[in-house]
Amino acid sequence: MDLIHVRAVSPPDLTERVEEFLADDPYVLNLTVRRGDARNPDGDSVACDMPAGAANEVLRGLRDLRLDLRGSLVVEQVDMAFPGPASEAATRRLGALAGAPVWEQVEARIRSGGRYPPSFYLYLVIAGLIGSVGIVTNSQILIVGAMVVGPEYGAIVAVALGLDRGDRGMVHTGLSALWRGFLLTVAVTFLFSLLIRGFGLQSDAFDRGLRPVSNLINTPNFFSFAVAALAGVVGIVSLTEARTSALLGVFISVTTIPAAAALSVSTAFGSWSEAWGSLIQLLVNIAVLIVVGALALRSQRAIWRRVGRRQAVRSRGQT
Repeated sequence: MDLIHVRAVSPPDLTERVEEFLADDPYVLNLTVRRGDARNPDGDSVACDMPAGAANEVLRGLRDLRLDLRGSLVVEQVDMAFPGPASEAATRRLGALAGAPVWEQVEARIRSGGRYPPSFYLYLVIAGLIGSVGIVTNSQILIVGAMVVGPEYGAIVAVALGLDRGDRGMVHTGLSALWRGFLLTVAVTFLFSLLIRGFGLQSDAFDRGLRPVSNLINTPNFFSFAVAALAGVVGIVSLTEARTSALLGVFISVTTIPAAAALSVSTAFGSWSEAWGSLIQLLVNIAVLIVVGALALRSQRAIWRRVGRRQAVRSRGQT
């Protein structure tokens, strides 16, 4: 059973309402309240556990009480717990809702990935450079390596969350990071590709026009759109279920990093039609990932709300 542990500091005048709210919720377990026990901020220490599927309603209620603003509220995933009778009974009551994502945690993961330190741009440039080598040597392994390094999905999904939440600041920051990051990547990779061309380091097959890797990248079509859409869905589902991994990152990056690298290489080698195709591929795929990501977030929330309403009706019918 997935459990969530909540730690809070409550102002003394709010503690009674917080305690009553938590005590009345049938899914709240192991509730403890210690008066005057907390410092910085000062107040009463409150802690409890609950099944992950019930956390959304409980956290919403605590925020309605303004506990997060007047005190503090910390949410942690419990890595291991030995379920007792109360825990097992709560899970049975939740039914299908037991698998619901904790949306506060989902948004926290997305916001964490929506930060853009210098390393974000460094990884993006390195990914572009690796991708360019993969293109001029027709090496699919290097293209996969470039996709592993690419960090751009954090910015993409942050923009998607900003659109879903109507947060213009998040949208603007994410788009600016993507613009600056890919512009820097294309520029550096272009200079590197000129160096490759100047010293004749490209493969003979690439020189003869045999470019299976780049041809796949710089030819946008329906399948490119379909892959980008599927990647967007997979990325959001993996975030909501906390199943992000390097392999999922590779799948998502298949639509972005290779296109940026192909744009730089094609421009350096004077292949203007291929460069244009790569640019279209990059822009369309980023747009599709953002739009599909925002729609997937909103759809999942709607689906789980519906599941919650059905479970509430079913629970009332059983009482």
